Amino acid sequence: MKHGIVLGGALALSASVVAAPTTAPFDIHQLNGLSKLHSTVVLPDGNTVVYGVKKKTAAGARSDLYLQTLGSEPRRLTNNKSTEHNLVVSKDGKRLFFLSGRSGSSQIWSIALDGGEAVQLSDLPLDVDGFKLSNDNSQVVMQIRVNVECDTLACSKEKQDAHKKNKQKGRHYDQLMVRHWDTWGDGLRNHLFVAKIEGQSLTAPVDVTSGLDTETPPKPFSGMEEVSFTPDGQHVVFSAKAASHDQAWQTNYDLWQVPVTGGEPVNLTESNLAWDANPVFSDDGRYLAYLAMSKPGFEADRFRVMLKDLRSGETREVSPLWDRSASGIAFAEESHTLYVTAQNLGQVAIYAMDVRFGDKRPLVEEGSNSLVKVVGGKLFYTHNSLQSPNDLYVVGLNGSEPTRLTHLNQDLLNPQGLGEFQQFNFKGWNNETVYGYWIKPANFEKGSKYPVAFLVHGGPQGSFGNRWHSRWNAQLWAAAGFGVVMVDFHGSTGYGQAFTDSISLDWGGKPLEDLQKGLAAVGQQQPWLDTNNACAAGGSYGGYMMNWIAGNWPDGFKCLVNHAGLFDMRSFSMVTEELWFPEHEFGGTYWDATENYEKFNPVNHINNWRTPMLVVHGAKDYRVPLEQGLAAFTVLQRKNIPSELLVFEKENHWILSQDNLVQWYDNVLGWMKRFTMASQDSSAN
Repeated sequence: MKHGIVLGGALALSASVVAAPTTAPFDIHQLNGLSKLHSTVVLPDGNTVVYGVKKKTAAGARSDLYLQTLGSEPRRLTNNKSTEHNLVVSKDGKRLFFLSGRSGSSQIWSIALDGGEAVQLSDLPLDVDGFKLSNDNSQVVMQIRVNVECDTLACSKEKQDAHKKNKQKGRHYDQLMVRHWDTWGDGLRNHLFVAKIEGQSLTAPVDVTSGLDTETPPKPFSGMEEVSFTPDGQHVVFSAKAASHDQAWQTNYDLWQVPVTGGEPVNLTESNLAWDANPVFSDDGRYLAYLAMSKPGFEADRFRVMLKDLRSGETREVSPLWDRSASGIAFAEESHTLYVTAQNLGQVAIYAMDVRFGDKRPLVEEGSNSLVKVVGGKLFYTHNSLQSPNDLYVVGLNGSEPTRLTHLNQDLLNPQGLGEFQQFNFKGWNNETVYGYWIKPANFEKGSKYPVAFLVHGGPQGSFGNRWHSRWNAQLWAAAGFGVVMVDFHGSTGYGQAFTDSISLDWGGKPLEDLQKGLAAVGQQQPWLDTNNACAAGGSYGGYMMNWIAGNWPDGFKCLVNHAGLFDMRSFSMVTEELWFPEHEFGGTYWDATENYEKFNPVNHINNWRTPMLVVHGAKDYRVPLEQGLAAFTVLQRKNIPSELLVFEKENHWILSQDNLVQWYDNVLGWMKRFTMASQDSSAN
């Protein structure tokens, strides 16, 4: 289904303050200055939405909430320097609940949607990091980070304050994980607390997860999508691992159910030793839907859509023959239909799935889409693509054309400064079909040839598909004069589980062949791409591939950019934090599967290195620690290969600071231009 065709009711944020549309070329400053949609909620009437917009102003970034009725102009709902997020609307649609730090800490507030000032609902010693309301709005379940030695929030607050003042800063551990993503273990855990809502305040919260000494919601990326009240409000269901010493090398997240008054949690999915997640109840209380993997220890297995009939107790997979991995689920207002998001051939599509028969039909197929709400015969969702950042859309459940509700960046983004893109395919490893995307330079002129920016995604079970990326934004290379090529090699997601599985134990095999054949194929299909004048760049596994290319395809590129790349699989396997990842990908621990680790170990091929390489790393990267990048740079320097090192002291596996992102692109684009432009100049002479 195409986007942007029907624009009924599509409006800018505020027609009274719009500036003249920009004609500036797209660059990192423009990317950083774009408005960002967040925290969308739909009112029960099915005709009104509230959403947060973060935008850049002369005084700095700010975020406000806007209320918009379909077909009308949006109205600003809040005007405070603090960001409001985690939006929840009351059952009657009259009040909005949200998190805000406007009182000095993150607490729950509410505001009447017909006007008035916001009222603080919670006043707890610690930050509330997330929350949900029960169906009848009488209770709230909150995510709060507490000290596991404490029985009260006040105790946790005291211990956290004392720790900050303690001059002894040594950390002592007796089991893994000692650090995770970008933080060291500090004795704190995400726990769930339930409180009753009485007027404009809460009763004393009860820690309903005190019996589990594990994270819930799990770190580092999960949120309240992992938590649900049961329809009767008597229990909370959540995803968490059982407390055990093997947290770092197993992925056995289960769904647990606990009374709202506290007590011993009951494991609802004990028989499944793989990952269970995202519990969602039908409005009538009959069904529990959730996502479940089937391979223990594998984080990129297919998430199956599961359904538990709460009357009969039967649990089954809804569509067992569907070879896609679901990422989000929501019930229709009736209990017989689920709306499911899943990657599919370079897109993130939304499907309607009949829970009785498993039949599916796509509602939104192109671009990258995320569910917001199904209500009033309509599906609300967010949409972005390689040419457009996130905006809010609505589509009828009968398959009608989508209506775009927001135009957040119509005056900030010059569409003429973006490159035309198209998906392509070719025969890769074993003559199997592999997909990718190319993007023309923004200043494309027919008859000219352009240097290539060959971008390799991370994961490795990931995808550089049809999406707008806030960090690796392919249009920035196109705006800099490159033809961009991205290949979803064997191991990528959205092409069936066998395709995803095929990279395990074969990191440098099928993927490298796909990349080589893909670059050759797209060069033949699109003669304007000068594939003999190309630089490659990648992060994480993509950075690993830069190191692997340096030793196994040393004449393929004029230069390489290695961001957070794995360099030595032996050392990596013993210093990364989520040990289940290398142990699955290479068939066990290093000492049990040494041959597998060494077969595709970049360090074993450094004698072949001769391609200039820029190495980039974050010092707080505990997934692929800094030493991996330092080792690669050391080899490059000692072998007198043109090389540079860019280290960000406060960044993790990603570059999140907008100022640092400017420096990142200045260095990356400058490095790639240096070698491709030099090649162009020499060939011209």
